[in-house]
Formats: sequence, C-alpha cells, structure tokens
Amino acid sequence: MTGKELDRATVAQLRTLESRSSEWVSKHLVMAGRLIDLDPEAAFQHALAASRRGGRIGAVREAVGMTAYAAGRYDDALREFRTFRRITGSSIHLAHMADCERGLGRPEKALELTRSDERDMLDTAGKVELAIVASGARSDMGDLAGAVEELEVPQLDINRAFSFSPRLFEAYADALTAAGRADEAAKWYRQIGVAESALGVGEFEEPDILDFGSDEEDEEEAGRPSHEEAASASADDADDSDEYVGSDDDDEDGGPAAGSESAESGASSEAHGLAEDEIGVTEHDAAPGEAAESGEEPGEAPEGESGPETDAGRD
Repeated sequence: MTGKELDRATVAQLRTLESRSSEWVSKHLVMAGRLIDLDPEAAFQHALAASRRGGRIGAVREAVGMTAYAAGRYDDALREFRTFRRITGSSIHLAHMADCERGLGRPEKALELTRSDERDMLDTAGKVELAIVASGARSDMGDLAGAVEELEVPQLDINRAFSFSPRLFEAYADALTAAGRADEAAKWYRQIGVAESALGVGEFEEPDILDFGSDEEDEEEAGRPSHEEAASASADDADDSDEYVGSDDDDEDGGPAAGSESAESGASSEAHGLAEDEIGVTEHDAAPGEAAESGEEPGEAPEGESGPETDAGRD
C-alpha cells in the first residue's frame, strides 16, 4: 500500500496539501476504504487520522462520514456529512443524513430531510435511496401503509432492472410483509433474484480470478532452466573458454544455447458488462418455464434512470 491507489478525483483534491501531509492522508484513506466492510471501526480511525492533516478536503470529510456511518456512529456521521455538504455544496449524501436521523431515533427529522428541496439535486438512484429511507422512517413511526406508499415510485417496475432495483424490490417486499400483504410480497421477493441475475450482481456476480502461481512454477511448466541452473551453465561455459580454443568452423556452427524462449499460455476472460444501466427482466428470463410476473410489454426506460447504487437505507 503506497497511497497511490486512490481515484483520480481524490488525488486531485489532495494536491493542495504539502507533499508529506498528502502522502500521510492518502495512505490512511486507502486503509479506510479497504477496511470499511471488514472492520468499520478501524476504518473510522484511519479516516479520523487522515482528517488531522486533511480536514479541509471534501473527500476526507466524506470518508470520515462514510466510515462513521458504517460503524453505527450516526452522530459523528451526520456531523461529517453536513461538513462535506458545506465544503463541496453537494447533497449526494442526503439519504445517508436522513438515515442517520433514523439511527438517532428521530424519524420525523428523517422525513423532513427526505422532503427538503435538496432532493431535486439528486440523480435517480439517489432519489430511490431517499424513498427507501422515507419508508423506513414511516415504519419507525408505526405507519406501515405509509411505508408501502413511499416506495411506490416510478422506478418500481417489475419488468425493468436498474442498479438500484434489487434493493428497491427488497424494501418494497419487506414493507408489504410488515403491512400484512404477504402474498404480494412473495412476488417481489422472487423478482429480487430475477433482477440480480439480469444485472449480474449478488450471487450471480462473476468472481475475480487471481493467479497466485510463482515464477518458479511458471519456469518449470515452460521448460525453462532455473536461475541456479542458468548460473551454473554460465560458469561452466566460462571454464571451458579458458581451456579450449575453438576453430573457425566452431564459430560458424555456434556453441550451446544459454537459454531458449518458450510460449506462455494464458487464459483470457471476456468482460460481461451492460451497455446501459437499464434492462428488461422477467421471471421467464431467469427461470425457464416460469410465467412472467407481468404480461405488459416493457416500455422505454425513463430518461436518466441510472446511477451508482449507494447503501443508505437501513430498512
């Protein structure tokens, strides 16, 4: 770990720091990112360390907020998200802020944030996350029917899959179950797997294949001499040259080869990606012989309904 693993946008922000401070902050941010899913508390401590020298950098305050949120430190996370918003002018973490209010036992404040004018600054994925948080807040207040209504947004389409669809389907199914509508919920629970299969995420995500083979194993497979053998051969050649003087014919024929090239075979994996964030999905696509949940022909996806998925809703 060198600190150079950060994305370009973060690196650009850190250029405003003195070189030693920039290196310090970079390394702690890398560790915070690596540990946030494994040990959120340790990730939070790394982010705090980064903030000691880079507290005026938006990306640093964002890291502190995200790690605090992951560690369940909702008071700290809310404060950091507010600071990030003040530094950058961005409201991309509005759903996280509302969910922090839920975590602090203030669902009414959470609903106020979900209704604020700042929601208009969010992309489609952000608005869906905000709806999930609003549904959770309604549920916290005992309004189970209202929790279902909060999730009945245009993006809740059983025949379409976006990056946020599996989370939205799950939240809607949970809300229906809590409201006593288990039969309807079952349909949406099934559709979670259909959407994940279509998107290639969750249990359908292709694993990363790492090659842990050593150089020595590669040499043996390719028939190459080891380093020790090559060194020994070189030494023998040197000894022979001292004791034997070759003829002109020997020079033309050439001597023993010191080494030979060999072809190495490698497996190439085809990247499977989506040209667009939105694709049509039906249960028939994922499970042949099973009827689609909706017989309607899928229409055109609403413009701009794509975006990175966040993990705001605590459901």
